[in-house]
Amino acid sequence: MLVPLLIAFVGMYALAKGCDVFPVFLRGAESGLRTAVGILPTMIALLTAVTMLRASGFIDLAGQAMQPLLSLAGIPSDCAALVLLKPLSGSGGLALGQEIMRTCGVDSYAGRVAAVMLGASETSMYTIGIYCGHLQLKRTRYAIPAAFIADLTAFISAAVCVRWLG
Repeated sequence: MLVPLLIAFVGMYALAKGCDVFPVFLRGAESGLRTAVGILPTMIALLTAVTMLRASGFIDLAGQAMQPLLSLAGIPSDCAALVLLKPLSGSGGLALGQEIMRTCGVDSYAGRVAAVMLGASETSMYTIGIYCGHLQLKRTRYAIPAAFIADLTAFISAAVCVRWLG
């Protein structure tokens, strides 16, 4: 109910102020469409790269290689690939999370950690790629290291909180 009420309020406010709502809406829709067309090549490149990494088995192999380090933080071995995939692809992360929950069980430690990881982290590399691609930024400076630190913090916090509360 909140969204329709908010839209109705904005429309009524604009009409009360004498603003012609439809042309303003059309300009906003046109701007949004230009943005969508502008980020399309970056999205296609990122999705292709993630699909290739996942299909080749690289994500799983890298997850296994990182497992000894991740186990120190309490992250189960089943979630190691999720740590690598989630920052790159939200849909890939969800698919991997679903696979973890199907094989380990939703109430298992790995299933609960995967669920919290999915909710606590962002597809940061995807987001940075889209924004920088749209703005044609070549140097991301501190954005990528900060995103990796934030994602790692989210993953470790997920494992700690599930262990502590679970």
